[in-house]
Amino acid sequence: MSKPAFLITIDTEGDNLWQNHDKITTRNATFLPRFQSLCERYNFKPTWLTNYEMAIDPVYIEFAKDVISRDTGEVGMHLHAWNSPPFYDLTGDDWRNKPYLIEYSEELIRKKTEYMTLLLEDTFQRKMLSHRAGRWAFNAYYASILVELGYQVDCSVTPKVDWRRSIGNPQGQGGSNYFDFPQHAYFLDLNDIAKPGDSSLLEVPMSTQLRHSPLVNSFKRVIKQFRGKEYQPSVNWLRPSGGNLDRMKSVVNEALSRGSDYVEFMLHSSEFMPAGSPTFKNEEQIEILYSDLEELFSWLESRTTGMTLAEYYLKFKGK
Repeated sequence: MSKPAFLITIDTEGDNLWQNHDKITTRNATFLPRFQSLCERYNFKPTWLTNYEMAIDPVYIEFAKDVISRDTGEVGMHLHAWNSPPFYDLTGDDWRNKPYLIEYSEELIRKKTEYMTLLLEDTFQRKMLSHRAGRWAFNAYYASILVELGYQVDCSVTPKVDWRRSIGNPQGQGGSNYFDFPQHAYFLDLNDIAKPGDSSLLEVPMSTQLRHSPLVNSFKRVIKQFRGKEYQPSVNWLRPSGGNLDRMKSVVNEALSRGSDYVEFMLHSSEFMPAGSPTFKNEEQIEILYSDLEELFSWLESRTTGMTLAEYYLKFKGK
């Protein structure tokens, strides 16, 4: 029996987009080789899900072309609607509000997705096969466009997470609600992306875990309701946040114990750079991150097999 896949997904984007509202820089591209080297030491293969500003950055292009040429990773597509051509000001201050792609018209959803796909394919001379939506916002129409463009894998779904309180367009309804979505890989139903179907697009949801037991969550929900507030359960991710190594291992153990044939890790490219994110603000915190990554990867080396998203697709389809 083959080992489960370890899927490393990196949202490859500009520096500290959480706080930068009037400019986008891409200095984090110079910090990526260190992480790539770490992955290669453990025979793991990242998927660099790349957005517009990185796709036109010469340093990143050189780095990613080298990764592709040595077959030590994959480049996929990641789309932030507010700063990806063709440009359209949806909210009057899109760089601050960061509206979701699914809040734009269907015409703009199509045009932006087509533009990013062609840009990446022309730049890297590779068919784009893997995708993650910007800010995790995904729907059936978006999925249908990906199918038309020949994508094989999407990894936008975050089970147990409801993004509706995370606002894009101030006049909108917030992000996607994935709370009850499957926690396993499945081919999408293009009429209802929460259900398995017969499309050619494989959904590979993020590895997540409710932090508390159902009993504790029920108790917390009652207290919140008594106070007139909405309760949203806390969720552990297979995602470093500084000192959360045990929680990441718990996510892996739960996934494997329920028979999952993969675990999926994520981070942003800017989180490898000091002050590139709110999470890792200085060199000391970056070193803590790498210490956790070393231990996590060493622990996973004997338990999993490193794959890109496109490689996992082939494995899944061949089952």
